[in-house]
Amino acid sequence: MPTSDTEQSRDAPESTNVPIEELPLRPELRRGAREMGYHSATPIQSRAIPEAVLGRDVVATAQTGTGKTAAFLLPILERTLDMPPGRIHALVLTPTRELAVQAEQFLGKLGRYTRVRGAAVYGGVGMEPQVRALRGGTEIIVATPGRLLDHMERGYVDFRELRILVLDEADRMLDMGFLPDVRRILATLPTHRQTMLFSATMPPEVVRLSRDFLRDPRMVHVDPKVVAAVGVSHLALPVAGHLKALLLRELLADETMTSVLVFTRTKHRADRLARQLGHWGLSAGVIHGNRSQSQRQRALEGFRGGEHRVLVATDIAARGIDVEGVSHVVNFDVPHEPEAYIHRVGRTARAQRRGDAYTLLAPEEAADFAGIERLLGFSVPRSTLPGFDYRQAPPPRLAEPMGRGDRMRGRFGRGDRRGGGPRNARRRPSSGAPAPSGGRRPRPARW
Repeated sequence: MPTSDTEQSRDAPESTNVPIEELPLRPELRRGAREMGYHSATPIQSRAIPEAVLGRDVVATAQTGTGKTAAFLLPILERTLDMPPGRIHALVLTPTRELAVQAEQFLGKLGRYTRVRGAAVYGGVGMEPQVRALRGGTEIIVATPGRLLDHMERGYVDFRELRILVLDEADRMLDMGFLPDVRRILATLPTHRQTMLFSATMPPEVVRLSRDFLRDPRMVHVDPKVVAAVGVSHLALPVAGHLKALLLRELLADETMTSVLVFTRTKHRADRLARQLGHWGLSAGVIHGNRSQSQRQRALEGFRGGEHRVLVATDIAARGIDVEGVSHVVNFDVPHEPEAYIHRVGRTARAQRRGDAYTLLAPEEAADFAGIERLLGFSVPRSTLPGFDYRQAPPPRLAEPMGRGDRMRGRFGRGDRRGGGPRNARRRPSSGAPAPSGGRRPRPARW
């Protein structure tokens, strides 16, 4: 494994957690929480749940992987149990399908000993099962904005009895351009409601959003100076861009990298990297915005079940991947936004576990990585991988594949559709100048 002169310590002081029995929740909810492994509440849970159970508006921020989902689902369940069954009383808006599925699964487990029903509404799948759930007396809806608007426009949703609204990952929804859709949805909801915003970061846009939609909110901030999840060891591996895939292959030779999440900047690079890893005999799934919901779900389940040792993803999936035991996060590309790094590395060291975050750092990415270090508040150690040849030359320049017209010209010569190559050849200039090739300008093979 990489070695460095300075090692980022994983040992950080842990916050004092509150026993789950001390939270203002019903016994059946505490039982569901314990069966999910919440024997004690995390700091965000112990601070947000008492305020939320009282029906107050809340703005809560805490780093990824600290239990924010349970921090809003448990008070939703607690309050919904006091409301008449069979009507939609709570709505949770999330930016991605994966987050919607994850929250709906959490809801089912936390509320397994209650009569409260929940449903997930998101794109990429058929609408009919969701219509049946919406019309079947579901009390809690977890939805992505776009698909929810589709149902609302068709008259499938009745929000007249809604009393609780949650914006999950509010900063991410703003980054992804959901604010117009969110405003359209909120304009149709009852004004007398409880509204809660949960986020990993608090950019100015989220602050303005809280002023527009919340009434005297309780602000809950957990460890604002500790940005990255506790338990993550950070390490940067400087390398030329054309050697990143080869370096990743060498890293994966280490058997301690049992469950590896790899992030790329673009969908094209994610697909290409997954294919390259497969060519090397390394099983890799891939998740990004162009994959269908069934493809994304199969890749995620294959990663959870050990079928795929590696999962390649873009940032759109960074907050929707909740997999226990992710041993390593690898930033194949440095993200442009420093906050995206926090959400990526938060996929490991979840639930107070430990994990490693490696960044393959090309020279042209140094400025972006410097912004990440400023956000973290420390310099990430640099390292090299023993035995790896960092002096390998870039791949040879390769011509683009010829189109049909190029192939015809290459086979028959120029200027004669019927194959007048020999005649054209006899008409070459006597000066000895080479005949036009008809091909395109070659370009190097690049990641």
